[in-house]
Amino acid sequence: MPEPRKQQPTLELVAERAGVSRATVSRVVNGSDKVKADVVRAVEKAIAELNYVPNRAARSLAQGRTNSIALVIPESTAKFFADPYFASVIQGAAMYLSTTEFTLSLLIATESDPTKTSRYLRGGNVDGALILSHHADDSSYSELAGSLPLVFGGRPMSNENGNVFVVDVDNAAAARKATEAMLKTGRKHPVTISGPQNMGAAIDRQRGFEQAVHEAGLPAGPVAVGDFTPDSGESAMRELLASGAKIDSLFAASAQMAFGAMKVIADAGLMVPSDIAIATIDDDSFARNASPALTTVAQNAEEQGAKMAEVVVQRINGESVPERIIMPTKLILRGSHGV
Repeated sequence: MPEPRKQQPTLELVAERAGVSRATVSRVVNGSDKVKADVVRAVEKAIAELNYVPNRAARSLAQGRTNSIALVIPESTAKFFADPYFASVIQGAAMYLSTTEFTLSLLIATESDPTKTSRYLRGGNVDGALILSHHADDSSYSELAGSLPLVFGGRPMSNENGNVFVVDVDNAAAARKATEAMLKTGRKHPVTISGPQNMGAAIDRQRGFEQAVHEAGLPAGPVAVGDFTPDSGESAMRELLASGAKIDSLFAASAQMAFGAMKVIADAGLMVPSDIAIATIDDDSFARNASPALTTVAQNAEEQGAKMAEVVVQRINGESVPERIIMPTKLILRGSHGV
């Protein structure tokens, strides 16, 4: 026969052990400051001795909270699992929240019904949400900002005014920094592979590239557009080579696209960096494992995730936080940009 399930300790047992009322134990468990210090110590001692675990559902009901935070990624499942950026942000957010009473729920927004996740968030299932990889047509998330504490990892392109909190990097400055490092090697014919034109990060990175080219007094070369994936980098590089334009340098808006572009460059019988120099953004496995390794601007995605989680908890608790936090980046020089 199966072993009988061991009965879990209750509030009543803790109260009996501590010599206080059930209501007093409840106040201690819920962090009330109206209980005398000696009583708090007695209750905490009883909790430790009985190995009592508070009922999260009951506590949440009493506090009017779910103690849950959603991390929403409006991307396809295939793209989510292929992009190391998402894993790093999740790691940072989860590590920060492990020190709090909040748990993290991952929501990969469905492509067939983009409003399904929004309805879930509106339904009181979470206390706040972190939104990554925001697209211009994901306006339903920005519209939630007035009713639910939200923090965006990257600036949203809709409803940017009012109660929208963002943890981001300066994408224009990062792209400019990478492009400048590449152009300092004497390159005269730069081109770019931009990201999706419905995402703020892609638009800002293209703008940073164009600023660096303009400041160097060089003509603007053709622009191809990808979706931050290696396959799209391959397609975009084929388009650039087929354009007939002079090309001696490439800024790719993500290391994944740069990685894909390198395959096409090699297939065309060209060498990196002697024929085409490359600079990019993201110091991930694609940047480090490319041959030659990619000159890039690193953004610490794990720290970004932790900061996003910290800000949303502060907002849930009613604390004052800045609406825009810019995380630091770092230029990493490797072999792909030339010398």
